[in-house]
Amino acid sequence: MMSESEEHGSLLEKIIEKIHEYKHSSSSSSSDSDDDKKPKKSKKKKLFGRKHPLHHVLGGGKGADLVLWRNKQASGSILAGVTVIWLLFEGIGYHLLTFLCHALIVFLTVWFVWSNAASFVNRSPPKFPEVILSEVQCLKVAHIARKEINEAFYTLRNVASGKDLKTYLMTIAVLWFISIVGSCFSFLTLSYTIFLMAYTLPMLYEKYEDQVDVVGEKALIEIKKQYKVIDAKLISKIPMLSEKKQH
Repeated sequence: MMSESEEHGSLLEKIIEKIHEYKHSSSSSSSDSDDDKKPKKSKKKKLFGRKHPLHHVLGGGKGADLVLWRNKQASGSILAGVTVIWLLFEGIGYHLLTFLCHALIVFLTVWFVWSNAASFVNRSPPKFPEVILSEVQCLKVAHIARKEINEAFYTLRNVASGKDLKTYLMTIAVLWFISIVGSCFSFLTLSYTIFLMAYTLPMLYEKYEDQVDVVGEKALIEIKKQYKVIDAKLISKIPMLSEKKQH
């Protein structure tokens, strides 16, 4: 039989264990309740409701890598080359046909000299790249071009049909804005500016994505407010549009 001291000691140990278990359960429950009370962080809204990363939106291939400057050397080389071509045409006054002819003269001369000099230095001549367009590739390009041209004609037909005055006014406003911009710059400078924006803005957006998303969301909210004001004061008073809204 166990002595009274041993029974007292075992009883004391059980009481201490129960106290520890109670403290642990209460602390864990309180921490859980505190976690529940903490406000959950809402997911940040992406610009234009984008759900995928920008690299995925741009296609996720080598083109996306170049636009997002994953390879800075390759992207910088392309930008420098396009800039040099723009300076040749816009600054020096080079003509496109002259530039193409001079470029072919330099290319063919270098290739011709290299091919003949290779036999004197006991080296194999350079292999001219074989570029052969397959019928499938040509048909694919023609199919894409046909689809885009048909979409453009379909849009123009809808705008000119007189059924949607809202789309007509928006189209006229965009064309008027483009005509004003075109009168300020030459076609080459305008094309270079568009290329420069398309080639640098995605990289800058990816770098400062969080800040741009916040500013963009505020801008979109403000644009929607201004559109509602214009709709209430002007567009809703146009008979054609007001009749369509009633129907």
